[in-house]
Amino acid sequence: MMKSILLMVLLSITIAYSYAQEKTDKHNFTIQQCIEYAKKNNVQVKNALLDIKIQEQVNRGVTSAAYPQLNGSVGYTYYNDIPVQSIPDFISPAVYGVLTHEHVQNGQTGNGITAPGSYGIIPAQFGSKYVANGTLQLQQLLFDGQVFVGLQARNTTLKFQQKAVEVTEESIKVNIYKIYYQLAVSKSQIELLDANIERIEKLLKDVKEIYKNGFAEQLDVDKLTVQLSNLKTEKEKVLNIVEIGYLGLKTLIGMPVKETLTLKDNITYDDIKSGLLTDTASIYKNRKEYQYLELAKKLNEYNIKRYKLSYFPTIAAVGVYGKNAQRNKLTFFEKGDWYTTSYFGLNASISLFDGFSKDSKIKQSKYELQKTNNTIESFKLSVNNELSSATLKFNSAISTVESQKRNMVLAEKVYDQTKKKFEAGTGSNTEINAAETDLKSAQTNYITALYDAVIAKVDFLKATGKLP
Repeated sequence: MMKSILLMVLLSITIAYSYAQEKTDKHNFTIQQCIEYAKKNNVQVKNALLDIKIQEQVNRGVTSAAYPQLNGSVGYTYYNDIPVQSIPDFISPAVYGVLTHEHVQNGQTGNGITAPGSYGIIPAQFGSKYVANGTLQLQQLLFDGQVFVGLQARNTTLKFQQKAVEVTEESIKVNIYKIYYQLAVSKSQIELLDANIERIEKLLKDVKEIYKNGFAEQLDVDKLTVQLSNLKTEKEKVLNIVEIGYLGLKTLIGMPVKETLTLKDNITYDDIKSGLLTDTASIYKNRKEYQYLELAKKLNEYNIKRYKLSYFPTIAAVGVYGKNAQRNKLTFFEKGDWYTTSYFGLNASISLFDGFSKDSKIKQSKYELQKTNNTIESFKLSVNNELSSATLKFNSAISTVESQKRNMVLAEKVYDQTKKKFEAGTGSNTEINAAETDLKSAQTNYITALYDAVIAKVDFLKATGKLP
């Protein structure tokens, strides 16, 4: 009984888990949900976000240079041979002085002792065999031009990396919009194909009945059968292309291929035509790339300032406290004197001549600033051209869609009238085949125009920096 209950519980958990997994793996996304998903899962965005974290740690490193620096050291030395220091012989002159003064005679020659011309040196050992010391050093930077400019630039460097994330997201967002809307347009294409298949199936059914009554030929039935087969094959091709499009969208937003993605938003001609902004004031400032370049320019200016301030001296306050002990035996952990050393000081250092290294760096930074300014001006020209081109393409695309939509409606009308004539026996199979061909051509042209209009709208919104 217990085994049966346990088995039922395990089975219930397994079913619930499988259902949860199945539910989790299915996504029905709007365009904005795709964009939000990409912000969390696209590799480029994730790496750009990591660059922000890296910059935060770099800023912490810059800040640390302005904090007090406390260093400690402990040392122990054993002198197997105590170092020898050679010093002038200061003993012999005193001895000879006494001997000479007392007129002491040389026992061998009987003459008075006289001082030699040179006394030489004495090799002397100073120190103990065992030496131990401990030191604490506190240093506070008071002024360093490069460090303080680095502190001023911290916020800008962080904004620079954050803007890089936005630029990356914007680039990915443009592609998401294009693929998503193209897939949304493909729904209309499939709907048109389904309508054509339904239309031909109905016509084929009617022609078969007419054939049974002797008012149509087998050739008419065969032609319609071929047309129906071709339409179904065309639909399969479109479905395969759509599936490939979904795979591309999943890859772009960072979604695993095994998960299911469906689109919640639809796109119509009215959607494409609406929502356009004609106000192009502040067009440059709306672009993430321009904002990114402006921050790069500001960082270039900080760089010039940093190298200019490197001509000024670096000033730091220093405090040292240390203990030192010397022993002839290893007795540091026993009683004995430890001698204290402590002092406070102020250090100032300045480079008097560096071979024009600082001047070279300043000039390099100025050239970098000029390059950034050139890039900004070039970007403005690019945006102007991009906006003009996008506006022309969009207006042309809208005009084409309207024209092709009218053609498609007219082709449907012609087909319906031709079909009625054929069913009434006053029209020929050739006429209805021609009408069906014209209808398919009109539908294909309409879908192509919709695709072009979608891309044109996205490019226009991108050019104005107003892509939602």
